[in-house]
Amino acid sequence: MRTWITVAATELGLVVLGLVAAVLSWRQGIQTTTFAAIGQAPEFVATRYVAPWLLLAAVLVALAGLFAIDAGTRVVRARQRR
Repeated sequence: MRTWITVAATELGLVVLGLVAAVLSWRQGIQTTTFAAIGQAPEFVATRYVAPWLLLAAVLVALAGLFAIDAGTRVVRARQRR
């Protein structure tokens, strides 16, 4: 049985899950609030950046990249052995 195929497929699945989770955490890390106009003051939008969510997104992207590199090297090495 070819275990490298199973490992590479699992790693590629983890890449996809990691990227989806990174996008979701990035969206949580940027919060906008709209303040209505009051008298002479105009309406404006305030943006708040939540560092833990943004850090989590960066770590997830880095891990997904490492899994992608590892899966790619497993496939290349398996093809070279043939």
